[in-house]
Amino acid sequence: MSTCETKKTVLLVDDDPDFLFQQKTQLEAAGFTVLEANSVKDALAILAKATPDIALVDLMMEENDAGFQLCYKLKKRDKAIPIIMVTSVASEAGIEFDAVTDEERSWVKADVLLTKPVRFEQLKREIDRLLN
Repeated sequence: MSTCETKKTVLLVDDDPDFLFQQKTQLEAAGFTVLEANSVKDALAILAKATPDIALVDLMMEENDAGFQLCYKLKKRDKAIPIIMVTSVASEAGIEFDAVTDEERSWVKADVLLTKPVRFEQLKREIDRLLN
């Protein structure tokens, strides 16, 4: 990243402190500014003061559908902010879903769904694709 480029801001929301630490460390090393929250409530407080360029959201946090709620509120606030949902729901609950079709994206409200564990290279590739 050249010095004339502006750092992009990532809102990172997950209730797993290890995941938050790992992703924040890697995102900052890749040149991003990271706003970190461990709940929908904390994320909404951040959103009241800042507008991220992209959001990475866990699905199951304080409630099983907390990520869906946050995605809905974020898209209602600003449809232009891309959202990547990173979740372990398939391995934990055996529920398979995706956001490939327009219909699925209409109710999921995330632009991309990734399954944990996620490789940072895969996450970074999706971030770059959505921001460009």
